[in-house]
Parts: sequence; C-alpha cells; structure tokens
Amino acid sequence: MTLNEFLDYKLLDLENYQITVFRVGLVALILTVTYVGLKIIKRAIEKPKSSLPFDKGRRQSLYLIINYFIWVVCIAACLQAIGIKITILLAGSAALLVGLGLGIQQIFNDIVSGMFLLFEGSVQIGDVMEVDGIVCQVREIKLRTSKVKTRDDIIVIIPNHKFINENVINWSHQQKTTRFSVDIGVSYKSDPEQVSEILIGVMKDHKSLIKTKEKAPVVRFTGFGDSSLNFIMLFYSSETFHIESVMSDLRFAVFKRFREEGVEIPFPQRDIHFRSSDVNMTPFDRGV
Repeated sequence: MTLNEFLDYKLLDLENYQITVFRVGLVALILTVTYVGLKIIKRAIEKPKSSLPFDKGRRQSLYLIINYFIWVVCIAACLQAIGIKITILLAGSAALLVGLGLGIQQIFNDIVSGMFLLFEGSVQIGDVMEVDGIVCQVREIKLRTSKVKTRDDIIVIIPNHKFINENVINWSHQQKTTRFSVDIGVSYKSDPEQVSEILIGVMKDHKSLIKTKEKAPVVRFTGFGDSSLNFIMLFYSSETFHIESVMSDLRFAVFKRFREEGVEIPFPQRDIHFRSSDVNMTPFDRGV
C-alpha cells in the first residue's frame, strides 16, 4: 500500500460523507499545533521579563482571551478538516440555539459577563474583592464562573454576573495599598495627647503598615462618648487580604501599651438614682 492509498483509506464511509486517515491526521495536527502554540504564548506572556506593559493579573486575563479565541478557531478548523461545513451547521442549529437561549439565559449572562471581565480588566487575578459581604481573593477567571479564596482558605465559585450586575468592592483596583481603621475608646481620666502618642507609636512599630509621608499613620479624636473618649487609628497597608490579622495585632499592642502607661479602657456604666419618696412607698402605692 502506497502512502497516498494509506492517507485516502476510509475509516468511515457513508452515503455522502467519508472520514479518511488524512482527515484524522489533519485534525490531530491542528490540535497539536494549537496546544503547543498556546503553551509558547503562555510562557511569553507570563514570563517576569516580558516586554508587555501589564501586571501579572492583566497578563493572565490577556492569555485567557487569546486561549478562548484560538480554541474557537481550532474547533472550527477541525470541523472543516473532517468535512463538516460550519455555515450549514450553524444554520441547522439556529432554532435549537434560540430555544436553548430562552431556557438558559442566566448561563449566557454569566458568559457575557465573563467576556466583559476579561476585556475590561476591572477584576483581575489576585485582586482582593468584597462580594456578597465575603472578602475574598480572585484566583481564576473563566468565561462563566470565577474562583475566589476566602480568608478561611475556602474556594468559592462565583457566577461572573455578580461582578457586573451587583455592587462589589475591589480593594486592589488601581492600587496595592488600602486605608483601614481601628476604633479605640479610653476613660475620661486619660490625657488625649498621651493616647494619641501611644496609638501613633503602636502603628509605627507594626511592619505591615505603610510609613511614607503621604500615607503615614494618623490618629483622630472622633468624639465624646457616653463612657469614653473616642479615637480612631487610620493607616495604610498592602496586606489587604489578611488585614484582620493586622488589626488584631494592633489591638493587642494597644492594650499592652495602655496597661504599661496606666491608660484605662472604660466599660459602660449606668447610675441609678432613687428618690426618697420612692423608698417609703408600699408595693400597693407603686401599682404592684
């Protein structure tokens, strides 16, 4: 058997359609070239010294867009290689696609939302988000869903439409540092200046806080409470995903410094006053 005869050998022979060894080999070649090509593109895009003016999250989003586009072209080429006309296939399935679209509108909504996320770059891999009251870090963005990791290291799968149609907070958008606050209350016997110095010192000693001139820690005297003088510690940090641990460290340090400096942290107190006339009243007089 010659090479031409081998390539023309029919693996499937129907009335108006045949699959030959040549067509199967061509499909395998297209898939192999696509797979290898995408690997090369991924390495070129994600390598640290890439000339692309994007950060890591935007590069991964760019690769996902290229990946989806190339695979769509690849599948179309494979169908064409085995003799299936794309135009005829689309025309024949138009009514079916309309029916499916009416039944699975939410899925298409998620897919369209995923395309917007990938093209706009408003949400990128590694961003710290707040979605439905959950603080999470984006780990993966796909066409229909995205994977996020919570502060408890739990992976949550979120439909993409939530990022587009609902209000979400992106703590990492366009900046890597975010301002946070911790509320502190002290006794009315305390010296506000001393309290301010202690709080500033605690924040300056913490390694996870930004200490630059523009983003230096600040203490504000916010008001006179029922039982305390109220202060707020304002600081910038890049540890947005683990900021609760940073806040806990600050509270521990503040409590320790307050004890060392003799600053009292008050607790709510209520004074009850009795009138002398009430003491002499009988239960019957009180309406009991």
